[in-house]
Amino acid sequence: MGLSRRFLNLIVDNNTNPGTKSLCCMDLNLCRHSLFDTATRAPKNKTTTRAPNKNRTTTRAPKGNALALNKIRLPSPSLSIRTSDSDLKNRRIHFFQAADQRVLCLDQLGRGFLLKADTPGMVMMPCLHRPKSEPIALYLPYAEPDFDDLDGGGGGDLFIMERRGGSCSRFLPKTWRCDRLPPPPPYIHGGGADHSWLEINSYAVVGSQVCISVDGDGTYCLAAVSNPVIDTYSWSEVGRWTLPFQGKVHYAPELKLWFGFTAKDQNLAAADLSAMDSHSQPQLLDSWKELEPPEGWQEVQDPQLVSLGSRKFCIARFFCTGTAVDDCQNVTVLTGVEVVRGVNVFSGKVGDLRMVKHKSLCHKSRWGEDTVTAVF
Repeated sequence: MGLSRRFLNLIVDNNTNPGTKSLCCMDLNLCRHSLFDTATRAPKNKTTTRAPNKNRTTTRAPKGNALALNKIRLPSPSLSIRTSDSDLKNRRIHFFQAADQRVLCLDQLGRGFLLKADTPGMVMMPCLHRPKSEPIALYLPYAEPDFDDLDGGGGGDLFIMERRGGSCSRFLPKTWRCDRLPPPPPYIHGGGADHSWLEINSYAVVGSQVCISVDGDGTYCLAAVSNPVIDTYSWSEVGRWTLPFQGKVHYAPELKLWFGFTAKDQNLAAADLSAMDSHSQPQLLDSWKELEPPEGWQEVQDPQLVSLGSRKFCIARFFCTGTAVDDCQNVTVLTGVEVVRGVNVFSGKVGDLRMVKHKSLCHKSRWGEDTVTAVF
């Protein structure tokens, strides 16, 4: 089964020109960039370790897999952008995936523009109501196809939230206006109390709602409220527990499950969020470790997951190979994995989930060279 997405977006830091980032589009249809075999194959040397949950297993890849990495060269940048010099201590540029190859870019002042990653055109966006220092984003497609989508919106809304502090905005494609949304309940409880220390530790689109988990508080959903005059949104509490993931969670319609990384081990995991109960936290169905890095490699930031459609994902992990500047290399490893269900040959019933690892590619850079820092 083919991929729903042809391109993988890479954000590259230009270390010779501080404050500059480039967007590179990796064509997954090219042999040198392919993350998947042409046919699904069974995982080799698979070992399974029992986890505390009796219904959950962790599948680990055999040691040494990371040694057989094919090195890739970065594609030519589609765009390079440099932050304003108005605040040299706060140089930030954030990139977010919208529909198709559309990418939203925001700077530290809340200014933004929309571009299609594989073309030179761009559209200026309205400024956010307030800048966001550590934003997260979720794209919520419309329930019905937008056949009048002539402005590049892609038939959906993009929700931008501050990971800490609760500021929340929504970009509407029809007019490309930015609406201020109410902050999640944890940030307004207690009146004037300072809740800036609260952090959104996981977030997902569940049906037609935006769902977030706030560390140490609970899980909340943002949904539209019926109003014939203007679109309004409100938050509701789902439970006093948090989602069993860390970071962004992706829905795979072919499996009707949600996928993300576990909070403890940052392994790929699956859960069913379709019927969340206020009294109990959703449980992980399974988790897998796709890569065993060589000894001495240290992960320098959280891994990132990209859903490519057709039950396939790209897992990006970011390593440093040493401590001394002269010996240190930054290594970004991209691994293509596929999650499938087994079938009982005797009963014909669908069985347990399993992860199939396909290929791993890596990009290496030394101190001062261009480094991949984000993948989406």
